[in-house]
Amino acid sequence: MKLLGVDFTSAPSRRKPITVAHGLLDGDRLVCERIAICTDWQSFEETLRAPGPWLGAFDFPFGLPRDGVTSLAWPIHWPALVAHCASLGKERFKAALNADRVARPQGARYPHRATDIPARSHSPFKLVNPPVGMMFLEGAPRLLAAGVTIPGMHGGDPMRIAVEAYPALAARKISTASYKSDERAKQTPAREYVRSQILSALTDGQLTPGLKVSAPTDLIATALNDGSGDLLDAILALTQAAAAWNARDHNYGLPLDSDPMEGWIIGVPPVQQEK
Repeated sequence: MKLLGVDFTSAPSRRKPITVAHGLLDGDRLVCERIAICTDWQSFEETLRAPGPWLGAFDFPFGLPRDGVTSLAWPIHWPALVAHCASLGKERFKAALNADRVARPQGARYPHRATDIPARSHSPFKLVNPPVGMMFLEGAPRLLAAGVTIPGMHGGDPMRIAVEAYPALAARKISTASYKSDERAKQTPAREYVRSQILSALTDGQLTPGLKVSAPTDLIATALNDGSGDLLDAILALTQAAAAWNARDHNYGLPLDSDPMEGWIIGVPPVQQEK
């Protein structure tokens, strides 16, 4: 099966592109064949439109927290919500999220999706450090326009399947220490060492039980030397795509009762409700 692992940015450029790991899954062996970069939206959209079959794991929020959406009186059905947010444009979208934030009490300014709490991921209503809301605004409408299938959220081309990834979730299985920074001054030997630990765990089959990752030697070396962590994040997302494909007969590993407007991150276990 052809798989994609995508490290996303809301403003792709030559300096900070969208990074796409292309791989093939054969049994318990995941081969990361190459890394492609998308320096503009056209190249990313071409990736989404590429004929299937493929499954891609994308590192951006597919949905928004229901709490925030209802507070803003936005549409609660995913396609309509995405279309509405896209119609607002960047400035009105940011203004709405900022207005919601200041209306909330100190210490609880950002609503979260159900999946964000166990994943320890940022709220998609957050606009800075990191700008997760802008990642939703730039990513989700392009998924909708491309006509891909999003399990549990949207029916589209069954040969092109998209799931939400969160590479940090996979990385934490090996180390909770920081392994990347976009600031060159913070791209330290200590972070490089953590990347080496994660890459070793990938190739040794320790990160995902029953799955060994192989890649060309030069690709592994490039991922190790990439202080931004973008290449490693794309490879980690690729392993999450493999996990989703292996669980395709079980709703791609997603909870059956996950909110179809919020979405769910691959690899995050269902939240146990208190009785």
